[in-house]
Amino acid sequence: MLYSLKSRLITAFVLLFVLSFYVMTLLLFNESRSIIRSYLESSALEKMDEYGSFIDMAQAQMYDFSSLVFNSELTHQWELAMADPTLSPGEKSLANLNFSRFLTQTTNNYSIISSVFLYRDDGLRIGMNNEVVNDPSFKEEAWYRDFKERSIRWVPAHLDRYSQQYNNKSVISLLMPIGHFEPSLAKTVMKVNISSSYLLDPLNRIHLGENGTIFLVNELLQPMLSQKEYSMHADMLGKVRELRVGTNKQGVEYTPGQEKGDEILVYKRLVRTDWMLVGFVSEADLYGQLFKLRDSMMTFAVILLLVSVLIAIWLSHGFTRPLSRLVSAMHHVQHGDFAGAEAKIPAGSNVRNEVGFVTSTFRNMVGQLRSHIKTEFELKLLRQQAEYKTLLMQINPHFLFNTLELMSSLAMQQRTDDTVQVIESLGKMLRFSLRINDDVIRLAEELKYVRDYMSILEVRFGDKLHLTMEVDEGLEDAMIIKFILQPLIENAVKYSFRQSPEAYVNIRVQREKDRVRLSVADHGPGMPAELLRKLTDQAAYAQLDHILASRSREIGLGNVLARCRLYYGKLFGLRIESVAGEGTIIELILPFREEIAHVSSVDRG
Repeated sequence: MLYSLKSRLITAFVLLFVLSFYVMTLLLFNESRSIIRSYLESSALEKMDEYGSFIDMAQAQMYDFSSLVFNSELTHQWELAMADPTLSPGEKSLANLNFSRFLTQTTNNYSIISSVFLYRDDGLRIGMNNEVVNDPSFKEEAWYRDFKERSIRWVPAHLDRYSQQYNNKSVISLLMPIGHFEPSLAKTVMKVNISSSYLLDPLNRIHLGENGTIFLVNELLQPMLSQKEYSMHADMLGKVRELRVGTNKQGVEYTPGQEKGDEILVYKRLVRTDWMLVGFVSEADLYGQLFKLRDSMMTFAVILLLVSVLIAIWLSHGFTRPLSRLVSAMHHVQHGDFAGAEAKIPAGSNVRNEVGFVTSTFRNMVGQLRSHIKTEFELKLLRQQAEYKTLLMQINPHFLFNTLELMSSLAMQQRTDDTVQVIESLGKMLRFSLRINDDVIRLAEELKYVRDYMSILEVRFGDKLHLTMEVDEGLEDAMIIKFILQPLIENAVKYSFRQSPEAYVNIRVQREKDRVRLSVADHGPGMPAELLRKLTDQAAYAQLDHILASRSREIGLGNVLARCRLYYGKLFGLRIESVAGEGTIIELILPFREEIAHVSSVDRG
């Protein structure tokens, strides 16, 4: 129970030992995370500043090299020679070799440059070390088309098949037009290559947490270096695109995540080429050690909680256990389970205090209450059985008087054969009626009794009475209470003759699943609404006192309803259809039983 003494003791220990520890842990964790976050922002941006300076230096050298080649007189002369149609092939080859030696000498002065090539529209390619090749296949390269069509000057890390003799690793390239500033109009394109590892190795030495990575991306947000992990952060590109067009040159952004907490994005824009340094790290990665410390402290808090609960239980066990048993016993009493209540409170309790006295007194009270209820139950059962017998005995004299009047009338009319038939039928009925100890009989016996009664009625009314009976097969062994059809037939015949000189009565016995339906239909005047309501009430409540006190001769139907209600309880059903001037159908709905267990009537509903 929430408000029990034991619960309050446990709550007090939990608040005392655990809540304070939890608050301290939470404050320590949040403060530590705040310190680490502040350190991340300053440290990561400082490292990005250093690396950004390195990138600017590398780009400056590549631009210086390109400018040197672009503005060289040898380059201008070579361009003129290639464009002069009057020069012989030998003279052009000599010009190509001289220009290749110039590229070699110039490249050797820049340690950052791994290779350089010039590509002409006529398919000529000139590189270092006297490399002069006429192969127009370079025009199909993506970098060449992007430069000519979209003026994209920087090529991200890739494998340059023409420079593999110098360096078989991926390179980053700067493309420059020769002889013209507009790439689409230039006849010659210079491609300056540097090894991507030259820029990647220093970047890999910058760490964000354990697994966080910093990427160098171009203006199209494509990675400039061979960092395959970049594709794993595709969901963050939208945020990076917003930062690229923003006004801030650097900063730290926090984006809500799903599995690993907030996603932290560190960025810095490089002014020279509009590149960006972008770093991605999750809170779970950045604060991994801190999370482990938090989990350890929470585990300790759980252990502390368990110890507190055990201590509270141990302290409260001595005087809360008897109270808990008493409360449990009260719940059993509330649901009528007196045996369960007595089992919860053992006899001869060793507790010698106020709680023990209350427990012992309550156990004695439960025993006395149980004995009293048992006595009342037995008395009610006996009273109910006596009431049922009284109702059963009420049927016999009521029917007997009517039959004796008929026999007297037949004797006065000297109708000997009819008199004998009535006497025989009456004798069978009386023998059946004297079996007052048989409350429940087979349906076949009830129908035999009804047929004897019908034979008496046919003698009494002759051709004016039309009786029919329909019985479904397989119902002979169904068990029902006795004397429930004859009163209904008697009323149906009597009221039919009030309406017409002839009476039509139909008896129907049928089975529907686990129910037996007994219906009696007549063509009489119908029932008044007040009488119909009264009968419905009698079906719902066994109005025994009213029926027994009634002096009316029209007690048959009420008697039947009362007995059905007493015996079957809620399993009994009644349906009455009555139309003024057209007749009435009374249907009794009983449970289908072939064998009746020896139980009291109070247990049948």
